[in-house]
Amino acid sequence: MISPHPKSIIKRSFIISGLLFILLLTHVKIYAEDFKRALPGRTFSFPQDHFSHPEFKTEWWYYSGHLQSEDQDKKPYGYQLTFFRTGLKRETKSQKSRWSIQNLYFAHFALTDESKKRFEYREKMNRGSLGEAGAFSYTTGEKTFRAWIEDWSIEGKGPSMEMHLLKAGDKEFGIELMLTPEKNPVIHGRNGISQKGEGEGYASHYYSISRLKTEGKILQKKKEVPVQGISWMDHEFGSSQLREYQVGWDWFSIQLNNGMDLMFYQIRHHDGKIDPYSSGTIIFSNGNHQPLSLKDFQIEALEKWKSRKSGATYPARWIVKVPPHQIEMLLTPTVKDQELITKESTRVTYWEGSVKVEGKCENNSIKGMGYAELTGYAKPFSKGI
Repeated sequence: MISPHPKSIIKRSFIISGLLFILLLTHVKIYAEDFKRALPGRTFSFPQDHFSHPEFKTEWWYYSGHLQSEDQDKKPYGYQLTFFRTGLKRETKSQKSRWSIQNLYFAHFALTDESKKRFEYREKMNRGSLGEAGAFSYTTGEKTFRAWIEDWSIEGKGPSMEMHLLKAGDKEFGIELMLTPEKNPVIHGRNGISQKGEGEGYASHYYSISRLKTEGKILQKKKEVPVQGISWMDHEFGSSQLREYQVGWDWFSIQLNNGMDLMFYQIRHHDGKIDPYSSGTIIFSNGNHQPLSLKDFQIEALEKWKSRKSGATYPARWIVKVPPHQIEMLLTPTVKDQELITKESTRVTYWEGSVKVEGKCENNSIKGMGYAELTGYAKPFSKGI
């Protein structure tokens, strides 16, 4: 922990940091001129692209997964851990002061105890100075990818950094997990970009590792619960994504018991229309993949759930069809209330939680698990705070 005096300064500065984070997700171009935009033609390389990309304004590393306790009860859990970086100004080699602030860092950690129908989350924030928070860039000669805020971290392990070590929370409520990929990274979109809206640069560079074997422990009230399961990893970076007429998105990751994985999202407009740049990816059991355009999938909300805390109303159960691959799935939240109200960090209210999946693929029964992320229901991103 840093000394009380600078920490008090940091706490006051984060009153406006949430605004900065929301602005970077919208069409607003404050400070964006100094940053690169996500443009076609990028060639990805691993493990280098696991590292931070400070030449872009926005970046996040996202992990979610489904775990079971290793005791005879096999209690099921879902978890989510996300680290965010937002650039305030472009880094230069001449800026070597430990007090210099080029980035702000945020993290969200959530755990769903599915057997007890209980959902809890924590959040963290810090400035990127004095070593209290940061993310290593490959261009600076670092030997491993790492992002951290104080004692929360994600870090590459193994000879080729193929494994991912996650630590978040504390002994009262936390996780320590080691993730080992079972599939190679998949690049979403086309020609190196995931286009989010009309116009050059309204896009991101976006990839996923859709299956990672997971082992470790959940920490609850100073007790350790050994767990194992499967995780999903996203890494996304860019500088301008949403347009002024876009209010939020419904995003899903699905892992099926036939070895297939899917990612798809629909971006919503103020008038309720779905943006034509909504898209996805289907990943087959052998690791091959194909992009999905909006015409390739359909999402129908069957129910709604209203939050007593935020007053927001979210879709709560879905039928998803992917006709080109003869897939039809029913997605049901494992717990209705998996809403995060992040007043102490990004100041964004959203629903992010585990869902169970059942349906058919080519007339064969399928089951699986997934995660859903629902944004812009409490307040449109483009309206700020």
